[in-house]
Amino acid sequence: MTLPAGTDAVRQSLASFRQEREADWKAFEALLARVEKRAPRTLSEDELLSLPLLYRSALSSLSVARATSLDSALIAYLEALSLRGYFYLYGARRGLRQRVGDFFLRDWPAAIRDLWRETWVSVGLTVIGAIAAYWLVASDSRWYDAIIAPSLAGGRNPDSSAETLRSVLYDSGGGHFLSGFAAYLFTHNTQVAILAFALGFAFAVPSVLIILMNGCMLGALFQVYAAKGLGFELGGWLSIHGTTELFAIALAGAAGMRIGTRIAFPGDLTRMAAAAQAGRVAATAMVGVMVMLLFAGLLEGIGRQTVTSDAVRYAIGGGMLTLWIAYFYLLRMVRHGNG
Repeated sequence: MTLPAGTDAVRQSLASFRQEREADWKAFEALLARVEKRAPRTLSEDELLSLPLLYRSALSSLSVARATSLDSALIAYLEALSLRGYFYLYGARRGLRQRVGDFFLRDWPAAIRDLWRETWVSVGLTVIGAIAAYWLVASDSRWYDAIIAPSLAGGRNPDSSAETLRSVLYDSGGGHFLSGFAAYLFTHNTQVAILAFALGFAFAVPSVLIILMNGCMLGALFQVYAAKGLGFELGGWLSIHGTTELFAIALAGAAGMRIGTRIAFPGDLTRMAAAAQAGRVAATAMVGVMVMLLFAGLLEGIGRQTVTSDAVRYAIGGGMLTLWIAYFYLLRMVRHGNG
């Protein structure tokens, strides 16, 4: 049988093409096999740097092979190799479990630490609001109704007797009012956190006012109980869930302030770029805030009705605050110390 004219030239071209580039294909294939079975840390620095170069070389070879209609088996091989390289270099290689683990072990604590200045401001505003409202209600009880809505007050006001106020703190029987009020308070605090974050874009002014007002409500309520000699008891009642919930609200306010201040003072960036940069940190923190609020809701529903000892209540509240501080601010130090 007589071969078509030019067949020898095609074969020679194919052989030359393979000889020049096959070493790169094999090297790329070998590196991909190693990182797919083990981890990137098994490669040296030079090998890691060579991965994108070898990937581009494989793409170039595939382009030439397709354009010159070389061996179909070679084209299929290069297509498969290039696809593996693409998925490794640019694809999402983390599973759901790893993503969740990275969020709780790295992303969320790092975002909270990044917001430390705004967090201090948020906590300070809460304290200032609480002190101001305490003083206002102590000087004129009519301020109480101006600060706390009747639905949030739950029937408690400066005219309530000590027995009525005490029954809210320790009555676990029946529990209809307590459960309903706890659910309302959780919903209210969740709304405060979301608004403090969502309205931060308005140059942080709404976030500041919301956090300040939340502190005012706390101070007004404390004054009513303290006037009847129940301030210590109220602190224990609130501390079971309050240390988590108030900390979460402060963090939500800090996230809102970060966005607002970066929009107001973008520095060298455009306002949109500054807002986007701040938004990534703030959004990560806010996802964690929702987790804190859900956890606080569980403590609120269980702890308040089952724990009636003031000492135990304060121990739970103090323990939770210590755990959050250690998780956000000390975990990194421990990990670095062990590393």
